[in-house]
Amino acid sequence: MAANNGRTVHDLRRENRAAVLRRLYFDGPMSRYSLAPATGLSSGSISNVVAELLTEELVEEAGSVGSDGGRPRTLLRIAPHSGHMIGVDVGETRVRVELFDLALAERAHADRPLPTRGAGHRDRYDSALIADHIRDGIAEVLEAAGLSPDRLLGVGIGVPGIVEHSGEGGAEDGGAVVHCQPIGWEAVPLERMLRLPGHLPPQVPYFIENGAKTLGQAEMWFGAGRGARNAVVVLFGSGVGACVVTDDVEHGRAVEWGHLTVRVRGRRCRCGALGCLEAYAGAEALLERWQEAGGRPPSDTDEETALTAMLAAAYPEDGGEPDPVAGAVLAETAEYLGAGLSDLINLFQPERILVGGWAGLQLGSRFLDSVRGHALSYALPYPSGRVGIDLGALGPDAVTVGAAILPLADFFARGGRPLPTGPSPEPSPAWRTTLGTRLA
Repeated sequence: MAANNGRTVHDLRRENRAAVLRRLYFDGPMSRYSLAPATGLSSGSISNVVAELLTEELVEEAGSVGSDGGRPRTLLRIAPHSGHMIGVDVGETRVRVELFDLALAERAHADRPLPTRGAGHRDRYDSALIADHIRDGIAEVLEAAGLSPDRLLGVGIGVPGIVEHSGEGGAEDGGAVVHCQPIGWEAVPLERMLRLPGHLPPQVPYFIENGAKTLGQAEMWFGAGRGARNAVVVLFGSGVGACVVTDDVEHGRAVEWGHLTVRVRGRRCRCGALGCLEAYAGAEALLERWQEAGGRPPSDTDEETALTAMLAAAYPEDGGEPDPVAGAVLAETAEYLGAGLSDLINLFQPERILVGGWAGLQLGSRFLDSVRGHALSYALPYPSGRVGIDLGALGPDAVTVGAAILPLADFFARGGRPLPTGPSPEPSPAWRTTLGTRLA
């Protein structure tokens, strides 16, 4: 039976379940009495939904709270072990795989290092190698936690570049395809590469998105972006990217911010173009510029270690003389980043800009003050007077957390219903059946 607006009773039940699950997840534990005004559902609907969720063991009792003269009210919360998600961060120095329960508590993790800076950057991102690392990491964390693969709600993966999904003019074979020219990925069918027979049950979904978007999702749901309606979350790692969250784009939209032109006929970016922000502000370019200026970054090591050495040279903690070359390159980088942030301020007028990613967090508040000053000086006065620029709150593994949120969000959208074990045939419209008899 369908409602007047085209929604079926099944749709309404799913939406009611989703509303209760979301409210318990973000604001629980809560009583049935509190859930009704919080969700806008009637007390009868709350009773029915809660009864279903308790029977399915998606929700559990969590003590009680006193009421105004009446019996204590039972508190309810999401049962943490009723579902599990995997988050994957395809980073610059490693592929990190983490297994989470519904409370986002880590159950197991696996790290797969990528080749060091001594190798060509395209070799570091060989797509077959990355896919192997992801598959092996998933198997490792499931084994470590003793969890059956069919208990997974899904696998979320944060990757560099533009992600094209089927239905958007994308892959003929279905699934996500990744385009990232800077690392040599030309229409890499990553999802198809991961779906090898016997790896995961076919009903377990993959959710593949740009890493800046997964970082943005994490910070907006659980980090420094909570409560903001318009924000930009910046991923500063080997390269730079951003996720824009507005009222129109609730879950954020990844933008190739690192490939805005900041200097006409400037340095060649790893994407092949001249003068991109990433050619000056990404960690890879920053280390290259230090070396070109006469600095001595350690060789045959990963970028995180090399950047640590650069910071130690520019800001020695042992009272030694600071390296003026490292200091000058960092100061220039701060100005380029600030100019890039001013573009985001002028274009999107956000309430907050949050800087995350391993390099952004490593440079930290010492570096951020200078970036903030340049951003506000380059931006228009009105939007710059309304924006706060701060570091992200979830640490260097926020991309992994954000990737795990992708299957969690799908779980909420399904109202906590189990994943289908196979494709269900769609019923044909009556006109197709009727006309089919004429064409036979």
